Amino acid sequence: MNEPVKQALIAKLTALADDELILAHRDSEWVGHGPILEEDIALANIAQDELGHATVWYGLRSALDGSDPDQLAFFRDATAFRNSELVELPRGDWAFTLLRQYLFDAYEVLWLHAVQSSTYPPLAEAAAKMLREERFHLQHTQAWIERLGQGTAESNRRMQAALDGQWGYAQQLFVPLPDEPLLVAEGIVPDLAEVKEAWLSRTTQHLQNSGLRLPLQMGYQPTTREIHTEHLWSLLAEMQSTARWDPEAKVW
Repeated sequence: MNEPVKQALIAKLTALADDELILAHRDSEWVGHGPILEEDIALANIAQDELGHATVWYGLRSALDGSDPDQLAFFRDATAFRNSELVELPRGDWAFTLLRQYLFDAYEVLWLHAVQSSTYPPLAEAAAKMLREERFHLQHTQAWIERLGQGTAESNRRMQAALDGQWGYAQQLFVPLPDEPLLVAEGIVPDLAEVKEAWLSRTTQHLQNSGLRLPLQMGYQPTTREIHTEHLWSLLAEMQSTARWDPEAKVW
C-alpha cells in the first residue's frame, strides 16, 4: 500500500469510527428514559454495539499509524472529528432517534455488505463480523418505522417531522472524503454513489410503505465532514469530561 492510499484509508477509518462513536453516545442518552423497559434495553444494546464498532475502526487505524484509540475518542476537539452531522444532532423524541438509527442502519448494512469484498483483508474481516449485528439493528429499527408511521395520527406526525428534518442530513453519509477515490480505485472500499442508489431504493420503499412522504424539499445537505453543528461541542464536553479531568482514570 503506497503512502497516499494509506493516508486515505486512515482518514476513512477515522470517519467511520467517529460516526459510530457519536451515534453510540446519542443512543446512550436514552438509557433509563426509553418508552418501555424492553426498548430501553434494546437501544442500550444497540449503543453498545455501535461503540464496539467504533473501537474496531479506531483499532484498524491504530494498526496503520500507531494512534491511540482512547486519545482519538477523548482528547480531540470537535474540529478534528470527521463524523457526519446527522449523528451529532440532539436525540430529540423517540421518533427522531429511531428514524436516525434506521437511516444510518440501512446505509451501514449496505456499505458493510459491499466491503466484505475489500482488497484490504482486515477491513473485509471486520465488515463481515459487524454485518451480523447491523442486520439485527436494521430489522429492529425497520419495525419501529412501520409501528410509528402506521400508528396514530400523532406518531405519524412525529415520524414525518423527523424525516423532514433528517433527510437532507442523511445524504452526507454518501459524500466521499477528499481522497476516497483512491480507495475505490484500489478496491478497498465501494463507490458511495452505488451504495446510495441501493439505499435510496430500500429506504424510499420502506418509508412510503410505512405511511410517510419523502420531503419535497431536500433541506440542508452537508457537503463536508470538516464542519459540524454546535451540538458536537456540547456532546464532547460531556463525553470527554471524565477522561480530561483524570487522564489516568481506570475502570476496575
